[in-house]
Amino acid sequence: MTFRSGELSATDRIDTTVAHPARRYNYLLGGKDNFAADRQSGDALAAAMPTIRLAAVENRMFLHRTVRFLAQQGVSQFLDIGTGIPTADNTHEVAQAIDPTARVVYVDNDPIVLAHARALLNSTPEGRTTYLDADLRDPERILAHPDLRATLDLTRPVALMLVAILHFIRDDEGPRSILDRLVAALPSGSYVVASHVTWEYLPPEVTAKLEANNQDGRFQARTSEQFAGLLDGLELVEPGIVSVSRWRADDAPQPRPSVRDVSFNGAVARVR
Repeated sequence: MTFRSGELSATDRIDTTVAHPARRYNYLLGGKDNFAADRQSGDALAAAMPTIRLAAVENRMFLHRTVRFLAQQGVSQFLDIGTGIPTADNTHEVAQAIDPTARVVYVDNDPIVLAHARALLNSTPEGRTTYLDADLRDPERILAHPDLRATLDLTRPVALMLVAILHFIRDDEGPRSILDRLVAALPSGSYVVASHVTWEYLPPEVTAKLEANNQDGRFQARTSEQFAGLLDGLELVEPGIVSVSRWRADDAPQPRPSVRDVSFNGAVARVR
């Protein structure tokens, strides 16, 4: 990884005084790549919703199941936006365990993810991975990046992974237009994998506590109907929009957590 003259290094760009979603998620998953601000933010969320760590784990398991499912369908290219800090069984590791030739482009805007990018680039010899330091809010930058074009063949099906990121795109930032632009660049037979926090199953007192922890307005939970609106025009794969804990989870440990305890919807949809 290199920077142009005058740009800050990944380490210099890390603000340890402000919680970042990727680092907070790492903390909720039991990781160590986080700072006091991230832990304080995570603890505040856990005080409002005690099952939030379970929700983070179930969301991660959803990613694993969807990648395996798509690799088994013959999809060998993945564009994973909102990658997060590397942990066990990253997208390329799951995909390449099934198809060693799988290619993955990771995208994230947290400099600490960039600092750990080598773990994301540990591809099989037959496959390939690369990492882009970019933001979902700028789809043109992502699509035009030469490393993406060198890694993925956009004339062949691609799985666009938007796992636990769309709820950080507010309505005024145009999440639907961002998604439409990305999907427009993908050929027929591609897929979109998305998960999204919902508070529709939570009692009002819990929702109020969670809202109190969202003072900067960066986070926007959406209902199942609103989530479906973001995916409108795509062909939902069975079982459609369901709790991430229930998406093709027959082989997962039983019984499955309740939709209230997880409060995360997920879906896989095919590009027509």
